Amino acid sequence: MLCVTIAQPRHRGVIAQHKFLAENGIKLVEWRIDFLQTRLNFGRLMNDRPTPAIFTVRRPQDGGSWKLSEDARQMLLRTAIVEGADYVDLEDGVAAETPRFGKTKRIVSFHDFERTPEDLDAVFERLAKQDPDIVKVCAMANSPDDSLRMLESVERWNRKLPTVGFCMGDMGVPSRVLCMRYGSPMTYCSGDAQPVAPGMISWQDMRDLYRVEKITEATKIYGVLADPVGHSLSPLIHNTAFAHLGMDDRVYLPLRVPHDHLERMIKEIAPKLGIQGTSVTIPHKEAVIPMLDETDEGVSAVGACNTILWEDGRRVGMNTDYQAAMTALEEVMTQPITGKSALILGTGGVGKALAVGLARRGAEVILTDGVISRADDLANKLNAEGFNARSILWEQRHFQNPAILINCTPIGMHPNTDATPFDAKYLTSSMVVFDVVYNPEQTLLLKDARQTGCATVSGLTMFVLQAGLQFRRFTGQEPPLEVMREVVKKATSVVKW
Repeated sequence: MLCVTIAQPRHRGVIAQHKFLAENGIKLVEWRIDFLQTRLNFGRLMNDRPTPAIFTVRRPQDGGSWKLSEDARQMLLRTAIVEGADYVDLEDGVAAETPRFGKTKRIVSFHDFERTPEDLDAVFERLAKQDPDIVKVCAMANSPDDSLRMLESVERWNRKLPTVGFCMGDMGVPSRVLCMRYGSPMTYCSGDAQPVAPGMISWQDMRDLYRVEKITEATKIYGVLADPVGHSLSPLIHNTAFAHLGMDDRVYLPLRVPHDHLERMIKEIAPKLGIQGTSVTIPHKEAVIPMLDETDEGVSAVGACNTILWEDGRRVGMNTDYQAAMTALEEVMTQPITGKSALILGTGGVGKALAVGLARRGAEVILTDGVISRADDLANKLNAEGFNARSILWEQRHFQNPAILINCTPIGMHPNTDATPFDAKYLTSSMVVFDVVYNPEQTLLLKDARQTGCATVSGLTMFVLQAGLQFRRFTGQEPPLEVMREVVKKATSVVKW
């Protein structure tokens, strides 16, 4: 069950939002009374409420906004119990001092906004002794391990008592989505644009994007490995594709993984979570390669991996950037690439893929990067393989007059949409300009290029193509490319020139 938190400053707002949520199929809400800016009128909230509600007055040390005394807060909680609230949330310690009364169900809760305790079982046992109907354990995830520990604990605890347990923060998002799979009777989600806890997901995304209430033990799990991960549109594009094709047995998650946790994530955590496959993006495309058992020709050629499958206990790496990038570019080329000069700005994973693809098609590849040694290394590698490549200083990029210009840096990405990696006055109408940034689709570089008369390729085209190739490997089915393109285009339409 989804429990939607309502954190409105006025009774009218609480009542209106509660009604709206009920009309949209939500069966349980949490009233965050600590956000009310007027004196509580309990009867006004209780009268004609469309669904059961959890009465919560959260103190500051537990992430709340209560500004009056603790005595006044506890008096409110006791009043709610006497008045017949459906549920009341009582924090660790407070619950032990608050006697049960009437039919009100007690949620005994623990919150830690700094870490996930090492001994989670001790926390549960302490809460279980305070006469709960439901135990709630919520803690900050500082590593992917924390989410895994929390989920495994929730599975054990629910054999004894109904227990809601998940982690907060970016690294806790998987536990919010998956906790009901491990036995939690509900998971909390946001009712407003501004969530009341780190990592909280909107009820619309929980219901429609992640389809949380359809997740079962049989659900196949996928995700994107990144750090940071909040900007990634991969969960949007893949979950939308799953839903469009009626694949209710699959879900795709954002997996924030710091570099020092990457190997454990690949070799231990992902298999324990039942992850079948992942996308891989910044900054892990190169680092994951030594952790794989097998790689395809694209990974070997480019030296970067953007897709991993777990197959029969083996970790198999692939590179769909390579094929997608060249497909996107060749669709707009009116002449063969052979003999053309191509200037690539940025030599990370995508830059490498394009450099290899262009070199193999006979282009003269010119490489530059903010870290010149990266461009040097790639140029030397290509030359050693018999291709035509050279590196230049970043400051020399405007003086090359290439036939093909490709931006593989994040310059121009949302929210820095007024930036461009290449000054418009150096563009010429004979150039083909490819910007791999896909958020927004129409970057300032592409806008300048179109105004100059250049043929252009957007990063959105490449992003959808590579995601489609991943989808095919994940599912064995053809991807709904137009659906995938439209949902990403809608999400990235933040700039209109």
